[in-house]
Amino acid sequence: MKRAPLHEDVAKAPPGGEAWWVATPDGAEVRVGVWPAATGTSVRGTVLIFPGRTEYVEKYGPAAAVYAAEGYAVLTIDWRGQGLTARAFPDRRLGHVLDFADYQKDLAAALNLAGWLDLPEPMFLVAHSMGGCIGLRALHERLDVRAVAFSAPMWGVQMEWWEPPLAWASALAAPLPGLGGRLTPRTSLDHALLVDGFEGNDLTTDPEMWAFMRRQIDAYPDLTLGGPTLRWLRAALFETRVLRRLPPPAVPAYTALGTHERIVLPGPIRRLMSHWPGGRLQMMPGAEHEIMMERPEIRDRFFADSLALFAEHG
Repeated sequence: MKRAPLHEDVAKAPPGGEAWWVATPDGAEVRVGVWPAATGTSVRGTVLIFPGRTEYVEKYGPAAAVYAAEGYAVLTIDWRGQGLTARAFPDRRLGHVLDFADYQKDLAAALNLAGWLDLPEPMFLVAHSMGGCIGLRALHERLDVRAVAFSAPMWGVQMEWWEPPLAWASALAAPLPGLGGRLTPRTSLDHALLVDGFEGNDLTTDPEMWAFMRRQIDAYPDLTLGGPTLRWLRAALFETRVLRRLPPPAVPAYTALGTHERIVLPGPIRRLMSHWPGGRLQMMPGAEHEIMMERPEIRDRFFADSLALFAEHG
């Protein structure tokens, strides 16, 4: 393990943060960010934050500040192929993974770091979008957390009515030579924040949080990620299909979903949460995909509800 860069100037994070390069079981190296609980608080445990696709450690600085102020250490990660972690192709904008099981290897490395740093127990999970898919798989594989808060979890990818057959055809063809690294149709090599303006975006209705995210990638272009490859699409379709068929794990869970969600499929979220023992689904009126980057009243409610859940099961 060795120190890694942490761009605190754009993170709006609590003091005392640090980042580390950690080796995964398959020999890759990922970046992990850690913040301690705020000085003077009663330490309550550690919150693991699982980012979504295209995301990176610094984006969760504001969330880390909320949890640290309540006595939690925070650990988050640049999954392989995004953030400052190494990319699969010379064009860093391509989002790629061969199999979603590879993300569990990244998680194993991050948990090794948590043990090495002696982060406080118990642990809790906050998982957004693709991180919600990775997190659900980790729960099925016995991730030791007391409770989980999901933000618009990716348990299905939203498409136009005519797109699923084409998506599956593309995904099934992805292992053929020369195809897996191609950009998924109807996506761009540039990050959505660079392609579109605030008006009409499908991430947030808060102009200040949109500008916060834009400033980060303007200041540090290496953090940006564009559309996914066909191989990523294949891996995502197979993983979400399997996860939707499994019974929910016996871990207390809270899920927040915007009523204007346009990126992940709401149907699988509603179905899974309706059968989740001790689970609760909270619809956020008017919210887009980025619940923790939404208007103050929306993100504050998510943080308050997640903290109440963690306190109940701490």
